Amino acid sequence: MAAVDLIEFWRGGLRESVHRGHAVVWDRGGMVAAWGNPGAVIFPRSSCKMIQALPLLESGAADAAGLGTRQLALACASHSGARMHAQGVRDWLHGLGMAEGDLRCGTHMPWDAAENRRLTCSDEAPCQFHNNCSGKHAGFLTWNRHHKGDVEYHLPEHPLQQAIRAATEEVTGENVAGTGIDGCSAPNFAVSIAGLARAMAGFASPAGDGRGRAMRRLTDAMAMHPELVAGEGRACTDLMRAMGGRVAVKTGAEAVFVAIAPERGLGIALKVTDGGTRGSEAAITALLVHHGLLDANHPAVGKYLTGPIRNWRGTEVAERRLAEGFAGF
Repeated sequence: MAAVDLIEFWRGGLRESVHRGHAVVWDRGGMVAAWGNPGAVIFPRSSCKMIQALPLLESGAADAAGLGTRQLALACASHSGARMHAQGVRDWLHGLGMAEGDLRCGTHMPWDAAENRRLTCSDEAPCQFHNNCSGKHAGFLTWNRHHKGDVEYHLPEHPLQQAIRAATEEVTGENVAGTGIDGCSAPNFAVSIAGLARAMAGFASPAGDGRGRAMRRLTDAMAMHPELVAGEGRACTDLMRAMGGRVAVKTGAEAVFVAIAPERGLGIALKVTDGGTRGSEAAITALLVHHGLLDANHPAVGKYLTGPIRNWRGTEVAERRLAEGFAGF
């Protein structure tokens, strides 16, 4: 089965471009709805950080280190590198007797405008705390310290990454289809869209065992601290705020998006095949509205889906549309 049209862009009465992809909705009973190919294999990229954080909690490392909800949210984050993000990770590691040099995520300029401007104007270089994945790596380091592991915790053969691989296979219900290296140098394990949606449904309806408690803690932390999961002006933060902490959502590079809706027991996963973030943000917004998780009249829906597209003078020049047959609209 091929990818299907999800989101269209229209200008001057003509369809100018289209984002195609796959999407799956899963609940306690199995697959609820699907568009495109549910079996399409993808790299979930950062959308699976909740899965990557499971060994941190299940091993007892999080509790041994006294991690709170803010640290757990950062462990699941693709943050903007704002001062609160970088300082949060810095304080976390310093509290464990570790430093920036222990990280293996690499360095890039922060996406946060204020922090980017501060660094640029002061001629100060960014550090690894600014990396959008530094919270995930702080979680890795916390696990590694607890288990006295080798310092190169990011390598695929490291026991931590093997534990993450095992957790990935268990929550998706399928064997990992391949291993890639993410932008932050950690392994990323390929799974199907359906498997990823099934995993998110597991987070939405967790069992009462140790894994279930870990899933609930991570989901609650994300919903409690949306500003830490992404940042101001970012879709994850905007959408979680719009839903009042009832749903956790998480983006991944190359236009992957997931959602966890505990009240409904729903897990959602989608991939836009061209890698365009604007397409994945619009598609997840459409699915959240369709399933009654997000008010169609909320300003966030206008920002990411229904609102007009304006040019630099503020003139309305184009619009987004749902492709025919997508999300039941």
